[in-house]
Amino acid sequence: MSKRRFQPPQRHEIAATVFEHPLYADFQAFAGWLKSERWPDLAELNAALPVAGRRFVAQDRALLQDGLHYETRIAERGQIATREQNWHDLFNAQVWCRWPQVKQALNAQQCAHIASMGDKTRNRAQYALTQFDEAGVIVQVKSAALLAAWDRHDWTGLFFDAAAAWQRGDIRLVAVIGHALLEHGLLPGQYMVGKALVVAGEGDAHTVVSRVAAAIAQGQVLADPLELRPLPLAGIPGWFAGQSLDFYQTAPCFQPLRAGRIYPPALTIHA
Repeated sequence: MSKRRFQPPQRHEIAATVFEHPLYADFQAFAGWLKSERWPDLAELNAALPVAGRRFVAQDRALLQDGLHYETRIAERGQIATREQNWHDLFNAQVWCRWPQVKQALNAQQCAHIASMGDKTRNRAQYALTQFDEAGVIVQVKSAALLAAWDRHDWTGLFFDAAAAWQRGDIRLVAVIGHALLEHGLLPGQYMVGKALVVAGEGDAHTVVSRVAAAIAQGQVLADPLELRPLPLAGIPGWFAGQSLDFYQTAPCFQPLRAGRIYPPALTIHA
């Protein structure tokens, strides 16, 4: 049986306090798009898009008659097909406006694979690119011990025992890229799991995200979905109620490491 497609609540059903959760912290410049009683129009979205040659356009029947793949249309015509009054596409627009270098890199890689494979079949890399686009997060880690705990799915060690490390910034979620995560956050209390690319070393958020964007653009990462480390967002200290020791041992989002699963080394920041 296929999974039921997520149905977000109606705009009027969402309390403004939902957007005060840390999941949305990086998007406060667009808080009006989320909290207002009315939907932003395409002109507002385009006014905030810092990418020359790209624009959000209404995804309607006339647009789709061009027969182009969604990614190809962006690359060849600069048109980002967007359903109006739609949470999923609004969050996609937010990520384009906040982290355009990542979205550009993902698009370029998708188009390279489409050119090679055609638009009817998909390879492992395309699945990885899509997973990161929909559920991706970028995490910075400054401690080899914390990364080792994460790689063996020692959730108690990563989150509960290392709560102070999260507070100090020895490990931190730098950017939410996955617009599906932002959409699912409209219903608080879910056990969401991000798909993480990890950067080791010092650097501010812009440096970290730029390192990831460059790695994607150069084909250094996202050749396979298994590269992505799962990050249960409910585990991040302060992100979820009731983070007791028992919570990290019993909540369904904290899955054990599968036999034979090995994660790639973290990306590093070049001096």
